[in-house]
Amino acid sequence: MRKILSAILGLFILACSTPTEHPLTSILIDSPNITGKESYLKSPYVTSGDRVYMVGHQDGRFPPLGWHIKGEMGGVWNHPIKLMDGFEVELTTEQGTLPLDSASSFTNYPFANKHTYTFENEGLLIERIQFVPDETQGIFIQFILKNLGEENFEGKLNFVGHTNLRPTWLGERSNMIDSKDSSFFEESYWVVKDSINPWYNVFGSDRTPVDAENLSNILKPNGASNSLTYAVTIPAESETVLNFSVAGSYQSEEEAINTYRDILANYASRAEEKKVRYKQLALQSKLTIPDKQLQQAFEWLKYNCDWLVRTVPETGTGIGAGIADYPWWFGVDSEYALKGYMAIGQDKIVEQTIRLLDSVSMAVNGNGRILHEMSTNGVVFNKGNINETPQFASLIWEIYKWNGDKEFLEKYFPTIKKGLKWLLEENDDNKNLFPDGFGMMEIHGLDSEMIDVAAYTQRAFADAALMARELNETELAREYRKLADQLKEKINTEFWSETFQSYADFIGTDEQALQLIEDALVRADTLNKPWAIEELETTKKQILSNPSNEPRPFVLYHNWVVNTPMEMGIADSTKAIVALDNAKQFTNPFGVFVTGIDRDETAVDDSGSFKGSKVFSYTGAVMTLPTGVQAVAENNYGRPDQALDYLKRMSRSFSYALPGSIYEVSPDYGMMTQAWNIYAFAVPIVNQFFGINPLAHNKTIIIEPQMPKQWDTASLENVKVGDNEISIWHTKSKESHQIKLQQTKTDWKIKLVLPQGEYIVSEGNSETTTENGKTILTFSDRFIVVSKK
Repeated sequence: MRKILSAILGLFILACSTPTEHPLTSILIDSPNITGKESYLKSPYVTSGDRVYMVGHQDGRFPPLGWHIKGEMGGVWNHPIKLMDGFEVELTTEQGTLPLDSASSFTNYPFANKHTYTFENEGLLIERIQFVPDETQGIFIQFILKNLGEENFEGKLNFVGHTNLRPTWLGERSNMIDSKDSSFFEESYWVVKDSINPWYNVFGSDRTPVDAENLSNILKPNGASNSLTYAVTIPAESETVLNFSVAGSYQSEEEAINTYRDILANYASRAEEKKVRYKQLALQSKLTIPDKQLQQAFEWLKYNCDWLVRTVPETGTGIGAGIADYPWWFGVDSEYALKGYMAIGQDKIVEQTIRLLDSVSMAVNGNGRILHEMSTNGVVFNKGNINETPQFASLIWEIYKWNGDKEFLEKYFPTIKKGLKWLLEENDDNKNLFPDGFGMMEIHGLDSEMIDVAAYTQRAFADAALMARELNETELAREYRKLADQLKEKINTEFWSETFQSYADFIGTDEQALQLIEDALVRADTLNKPWAIEELETTKKQILSNPSNEPRPFVLYHNWVVNTPMEMGIADSTKAIVALDNAKQFTNPFGVFVTGIDRDETAVDDSGSFKGSKVFSYTGAVMTLPTGVQAVAENNYGRPDQALDYLKRMSRSFSYALPGSIYEVSPDYGMMTQAWNIYAFAVPIVNQFFGINPLAHNKTIIIEPQMPKQWDTASLENVKVGDNEISIWHTKSKESHQIKLQQTKTDWKIKLVLPQGEYIVSEGNSETTTENGKTILTFSDRFIVVSKK
């Protein structure tokens, strides 16, 4: 009798529920998409939003992931807390159980992703689609169950949610203490709460389940596992849809439940809104070139940039460094990445990130020093490496050139003045203008006078001089300019090594160098690099036979940062070309080695994955940032073809493991998507190949293109500069070379700088002058066409 009543009740509940069967496939049908490789189904993906994101494996499972919080970096995160480790889903029939844990394919979309499960014997095809609505503390998950057979399907779908309400990294420093989660069933969904904190996770479907059960969670003693079971009937050759919502709050149960309901009620319109927004991202700085692989990579990097936006209202909004292990905020990662973000028109998040970094840095340091790393709970882990303070100064000047906002410059210049004062007064013991301390290379003992710190410091003073002049601080501008000039000369003399045809890794004492050599020998021996061992032993003998009581330059590691004088454009041209040519020996088909002595001389093809160590390490790594720096450096010295070669190397990693993304370490190691990748592509393409030098504060745009020879046709459309937008089209052949320019404003000046020669302006009006051996065409028209005679 009880079973009969239970069955009747279940049918009544099912009949009363009113699920919305709106397949997301109708929204995704005309969206860009990339299907991943079968060989990488057991590797991570991300479904991203600015409040919540989900990380799992492409096959649909949620295994332990990550090292920052060991095994915890996957699942569903609503920073500064985690909501779920993930979920498990299975279909049950009279014939058996069909677990949805081995997807046959994974397809990535700019704002969503899809797992496809194929059950040929049962005639079933199931699609799991998910996306995170903008500005929402939750995620929407849809299952589309397709019956391909000629008979009706009867069964049940079981959804088990594994809640794990816990704080993010460094939570204990902000008094966020994890405790046991408790759960209760409400209407048609589960509510899970941390027992001593107002942290909530709510999940369920727009259907009412026929059963709900509280399960034990043996893997996570503080977690909670809860199941929901639904009756499923699929007519022959038809489909049915089950919609789920996972929502959370670190403040109240009411907020979590309201979000949960809102997602289920409005998912279709929210998906359409996000789709439209992502279309707009693609249209900004829209690139069209012959190399379609590179073109596609550039488009998807714009989406990647948005995936990394992280909002915690109580703390701020800014770009995270990378997913899955670096979802929080960094100084230096932002200082590279935001230059690229600006070049692709994502200016709002640029200013939000700068506001966050500045406010927290001043609160923690108070002296202009820019922080290195902070968790989403507001705890600062590292108050700042030495390079981050000067790089912040140059970032502010670069953004000001793009936005022309005097209030922006006035707001952050006080931080810059304090930072530059701190840089030289507290970090330059011997007063030689080279600050001491860690730069980009976080190698133990490598903290004396580093080449990247020196190069970025020189650029900071040069840029600060321009800012001071802009703000009518004339005397300060002269002081800064003098320091910049002195540093430029000193870098080109004191850091240069004629023996190695390279700038030195660092300037230090013999004692420091000998200790670093011993460490490097262990590294080279462990990695089986006989050439590096021989070189290091030779250097050691030279030091011992020619001792010095004064610090001097040393080339030991061949770290990528030796290329920063060329990246900043401060290297003497003769030295620059020699150093750039020398740097090629520290590359593989994917790009530039982080540490040159790690180079693998057998790495001559691009078909192998990166063999990382069991404990997470960048040893032996080729990374996008060093490769991008090299591309920028090549362009600075008029070598666009060499710069393009580095971009092509990086683009070999595009979709290698995660479709639509480029890994931090090439081709498939570390973060699955990384913020500074956009610097590595956008600056060489937008600022250098197309030659866009914005001077928004003067309502002027200087355009001095230097196109790679392979690009006979190329266009870049809708580039935002202040309140203006510019588009450029290039076409060239043996017989002709034509440039078309368009802008939306007529109160701006565009200066087109070309090799000296005679040009025909067939549309528009321009003023032609000659300067420094170049022809300059200045105009204010909306549209101009220029051809070489």
